[in-house]
Amino acid sequence: MMPVATVMPDDTPMFDPNLLHELDWSQNTATFSPAISPLDPGDGLVMRPLCTADLNRGFFKVLGQLTAAGVVSPEQFIKTFEHMKRSGDYYVTVVEDTNVGQIVATATLVIEHKFTHSCAKRGRVEDVVVSDECRGKQLGKLLMSTLMLLSKRLNCYKITLECLPKNVAFYKKFGYSVSEENYMVQKFFN
Repeated sequence: MMPVATVMPDDTPMFDPNLLHELDWSQNTATFSPAISPLDPGDGLVMRPLCTADLNRGFFKVLGQLTAAGVVSPEQFIKTFEHMKRSGDYYVTVVEDTNVGQIVATATLVIEHKFTHSCAKRGRVEDVVVSDECRGKQLGKLLMSTLMLLSKRLNCYKITLECLPKNVAFYKKFGYSVSEENYMVQKFFN
């Protein structure tokens, strides 16, 4: 019997980092004081695509501040990461504090391919969270602005998200409006 190859976490990005570096920041509509951008998110901070090594940099600790992240083995994480990467439709973006080697914020843009609107693409923002110790540093605003510009660059006809009522005011700052449609859910497990 042949041994099963084990894939080790590494720094290979989920998507091309140049997509973040080449965004036209002049199209950004949010104001930042002090000024920050995807290329300069703050002292000791780096914005970049998720990589499998982030499993060991507190990625799930940050996600756990948003929702129940569950217990995920390294094998499960890498398998899901590789699936997302191969699809080409997942843009999990993180902010790393390089001073401590930890992920301090993350947000995801998922691209949905449609038959409607002449086979257009829709962007969906998911899992926006900034770690407790980094709130107030404009990182949530930076992630939202970045994903909005990225969705435009990827030719999405619209971008949507779901949020709790207490977060509506935050997202309205980026041009989101409350839809007349109802968000409905049927959960099969927590």
